[in-house]
Amino acid sequence: MGFIGKVVDTMLLFTFLSMSLVPPLLDSQALLPESVVPDVLLRLYKWYTTEHQDYLLLERPAFFIALTKLELFYVWPLAMINLYGLLTAKPWFKSTCLIFGSALLTSTTAMVGDMLGSQKPMAGKLAMMYSPFIALGFLAVLRGLLTPSTKASSGYANGPASAVKKRA
Repeated sequence: MGFIGKVVDTMLLFTFLSMSLVPPLLDSQALLPESVVPDVLLRLYKWYTTEHQDYLLLERPAFFIALTKLELFYVWPLAMINLYGLLTAKPWFKSTCLIFGSALLTSTTAMVGDMLGSQKPMAGKLAMMYSPFIALGFLAVLRGLLTPSTKASSGYANGPASAVKKRA
C-alpha cells in the first residue's frame, strides 16, 4: 500500500478511535437517565447540546433514538474491532471495515438529511459538523472494497504449492 493508503489508514484510525470513545461516553446519554451518568460527562453533554443547538440530542426524535441504539450496539463494537484490526494488520480487517463504513454512512446520511430538511436555526451548521462522517464512512467502504490484502496476494502469487513446506 502506498502513501495514499497510509493517509487513508491514518484517517480511519482517528475515525475508529473517535467512534470508540464518543458513543459510550456522550451518545449513550440520549438513552440513559441523568442519574447514572457521571457529572463530568453530563456537563460535557449539556455544553455540547446548548453550544451547538444539536436538536437531535435535545429533542430525541424516535428515529434518532433508533440510530443511537444502532450506533451503540453495532457501530461502536465494530469501531473497536477495526481499531484492533488496523493496528495489528488482521486479514479480516477489510470485511469489518466495509461493514463499519456501510453502517456509519447510512446512519449519518439519515441524520444529515433530517437536518437539511428541517427548519431549525442551527441545522445547517449542525449538518456541516456531521457531514465529514459521511465521507469517512464512504472512505471505510472504499478501504474495505479496494485495497489489496497483502497476505492473500502473497499466497496466490506463488501458487497453491507455496503453502506446503518442502522437505529435503
